[in-house]
Amino acid sequence: MELNDSSKIPNEMLNYLGYKSIEELIKEIFPKEILYKGTFNIPEIPEKYLLSYVKKKLSKDVNFSPERIYLGGGVWPIYLPPIINYITSRSEFLTSYTPYQAEISQGTMQALYEYQSLMAELLDLYVVNSSMYDWASAAAEALRMSFRVKKRGLVLIPDHLPTNREKVIKTYLWGSDIQYDYIRVDNDGNIDLENLETKLKKGVSGVYLEYPNLYGYLYDNLDDAIDLIHKYDSLVILGIDPLTLPVIKPPGELGADIAVGEGQPLGLPMSFGGPLLGIFAVRDDMTLIRNMPGRIMGLTIDSDGEKAFAMILQTREQHIRREKATSNICTNEALSAIASAIYISLLGSDGLLRLSIKLMKNAHKLNKELIKLGFLNKYNLPFIREFSLKLNTPIETEKLVKGLFEKGYLFGAIEKGAHIVSINEYHTEENLMELINLIGDMI
Repeated sequence: MELNDSSKIPNEMLNYLGYKSIEELIKEIFPKEILYKGTFNIPEIPEKYLLSYVKKKLSKDVNFSPERIYLGGGVWPIYLPPIINYITSRSEFLTSYTPYQAEISQGTMQALYEYQSLMAELLDLYVVNSSMYDWASAAAEALRMSFRVKKRGLVLIPDHLPTNREKVIKTYLWGSDIQYDYIRVDNDGNIDLENLETKLKKGVSGVYLEYPNLYGYLYDNLDDAIDLIHKYDSLVILGIDPLTLPVIKPPGELGADIAVGEGQPLGLPMSFGGPLLGIFAVRDDMTLIRNMPGRIMGLTIDSDGEKAFAMILQTREQHIRREKATSNICTNEALSAIASAIYISLLGSDGLLRLSIKLMKNAHKLNKELIKLGFLNKYNLPFIREFSLKLNTPIETEKLVKGLFEKGYLFGAIEKGAHIVSINEYHTEENLMELINLIGDMI
């Protein structure tokens, strides 16, 4: 059966819509660059045999074992203790929705309250919502929030953001009264403070920085940048990888007004890129809290003096805020947030610290061995579990990545002039040395 076979579509429907064939209709709906140009050649057989046919085709997909994956950028391979799926599969939790009469769902609200409390402790910030879609949308919502608070029509973002987050931020700002401009880094990879101050003098609502940044590095002058941003009465928004927080200063201690990040490495599978979990937190300031997107669960006392959970802030447009809503987020990532709360509880503070230290040690081990092979670091700055390389060998970076791909390795990502390598918890010293030996043979 071919895509343009319209025999199964009533001609009356096509005529009413003004199309001669189903193919013509599809071409009108979807961008032409994503449409398949050939024919599918799917056999006309009963469904039970068709499923076997499709599975056979799908078996040709290339699968990479997690110890051979060196990609990161917001989604990483992680080990999921079976108890996470067991608890989140229970009927009490298996939905992304909280009932509109939220207080009847005390168990779900308590679980979300626990998520908020655990994340607030990890971030060292006062209030965490529950929750956002992902890191990218949380960063975009934070920039829009800064405009609501400061009422200045300019926000600043780094010129070295990951492409996906940059595009989402631009999409969220498009059509609003908010303009954006870029912050540069200097030759050492640190924030260009002179460039930052020049932009701040124009009147800025919020400045978004990532720590670690796209290249995996920690800025040496982040404290100076934060002081400078606050000097001009702008909000500091920090994007974080939560698994680095046990070994670096958390956003609250650094002086961030808002923190956002990706919760996927805290108990969520990669799942082909979603669902993810957007972290969103603010410091203890009622103006910030009231302008947060999403919703917040709180603990109170009922009429009988018993503890009870309540939704103390809900800013979406379906509720009483209506046209004054601070966000249009509807289906939040409640189930993902609960999974993260379970994961953090299972590991505890000691477990999270041990995991972060392991990631950091393996990243520095791999980096040291790659330097011996002739690689160069993009910048000489501190890093935790991701770093960027410049290849100083006879073989080009793209050719090396392709060669390793053919041998079953995903050796980092090439983005914005950098080869970014990431460590995950499956990597062992033995895995790292196998990779090093293989690269040594190739170059």
